Amino acid sequence: MSVESRVPVRGSDRRLPSDARRVGPADPREPVTVTVLVRRRPVEAAPARLDRATFALTRGANAEDLASVERFAHDHGLTVAESSLDRRTVRLTGSVADVSSAFGVELHRYEHPEHGSFRGRTGPVFVPAGLGDVVEGVFGLDDRPQLRPQFRIADPRAVTSSYTPVEVARAYDLPADATGAGQCVGIIELGGGYRQSDLDGYFGGLGLPVPAPVAVSVDGATNSPVGDPGSADGEVLLDIEVVGAIAPGARIAVYFAPNTDQGFIDAVTTAVHDRANAPSVISISWGGPESTWTGQAQSALDQAFADAASLGVTVCAASGDNGSGDGVDDGRAHADFPSSSPHVLGCGGTRLETTGAETVWNDGTSGGATGGGVSDTFGLPDWQSSAGVPRSANPGGRVGRGVPDVSGNADPQTGYTVLVDGQQSTFGGTSAVAPLWAALVALLNQQRGTPIGFLNDLLYTGSEGTLRDVTSGNNGLGDAPAYTAGPGWDACTGLGSPDGAALSRLLSS
Repeated sequence: MSVESRVPVRGSDRRLPSDARRVGPADPREPVTVTVLVRRRPVEAAPARLDRATFALTRGANAEDLASVERFAHDHGLTVAESSLDRRTVRLTGSVADVSSAFGVELHRYEHPEHGSFRGRTGPVFVPAGLGDVVEGVFGLDDRPQLRPQFRIADPRAVTSSYTPVEVARAYDLPADATGAGQCVGIIELGGGYRQSDLDGYFGGLGLPVPAPVAVSVDGATNSPVGDPGSADGEVLLDIEVVGAIAPGARIAVYFAPNTDQGFIDAVTTAVHDRANAPSVISISWGGPESTWTGQAQSALDQAFADAASLGVTVCAASGDNGSGDGVDDGRAHADFPSSSPHVLGCGGTRLETTGAETVWNDGTSGGATGGGVSDTFGLPDWQSSAGVPRSANPGGRVGRGVPDVSGNADPQTGYTVLVDGQQSTFGGTSAVAPLWAALVALLNQQRGTPIGFLNDLLYTGSEGTLRDVTSGNNGLGDAPAYTAGPGWDACTGLGSPDGAALSRLLSS
């Protein structure tokens, strides 16, 4: 097929990190699996809340669009591994040579001081003109690491107080008469794993039931503990132990996927549309600056989170641990994605004292602070229009989605006692806040007898007195412009930390 008969996939343009070094062309025989996302079928008037089976038939993909992609694959020597109406995806397999020819890209091997060795591309991805309006994303050609876990391990000498998740739940007055029974909490993980011995020791020490998580393999990734608490193991165990301690009656499904944009998208869509485990809330403690994502990836994930809202699934995401600059060294403010998606409950971080007092988490000595700011990608949602979200601190003062929405204890110096790879440590970071809120949602769902689903619009319109306003501190690190806390919503701790009893009263009414 000639280049002239192809069109670029919107938002697929990709750049390389500035310090990536090209080693040479990718092996043309190397196997590649690609995920192709197609458009949603036209949405007609339908109930706001759907079950998963009905969703696939009314808001999933059009079968003819999937068939068109399959015909394209066969024409280019690619194998169709899977098609999904509800996830709107077709998974294709082939060699580097075949996928390069099919999608009009050049694939090379690169070395990077942080990401290591990866297969990468630059520029856009191309599809036949006839598929230009059908295909909304092509993922998997480039396999560079995309996200980072949002946790910090405290220096034992700096810890002023540490809490078990049960003690944190008590400090926030989370419902003591609920356990999360009848609910499933989905947790997204992009590396590492857990050992049952850690769970047995941790929950046995707390006198709580030992959870038996279901490990769901996505794109070939599995529960694979490394044996190092500082690795992704730390994220996996932190998430499971926080959820399992606060909502001991809930089932836990852990979705393991590769740390790529493809792996993350496939993990999220798998969890959202999982009819077997059917999570009512999903916790995501991984993210990265908006500037490091392609437009097609952000759009695909935002649509997946919108799908979650239609299915009554709440999505909680950590807002980042690198302050207002989100770890980008350019002197500008950056929001972290996916917490900046307007269909996600963005979870920021505080420092929780034993007195119950809270300030913004910002420990400049260790370089950690809660993420938060104004999105460069997403506009200001209607439900946030009266919250007083400021213009972006960057030049031009963009009006956009404000992050985070809520907050919770995240300072490693006042962090969570966890057990990882046989070692007891104190962990912090907004990684702990996403599972904290996910567990709270599971408790509230049990009390209500029906899932809350998308929580943001309710919190912004009816939450007065149901969240604990945090008014002191800022999230500036380095030379990035800081956002400062104050009364009401702010770009450090959102609307505040939870008052579980008040939230329970609000949602029950």
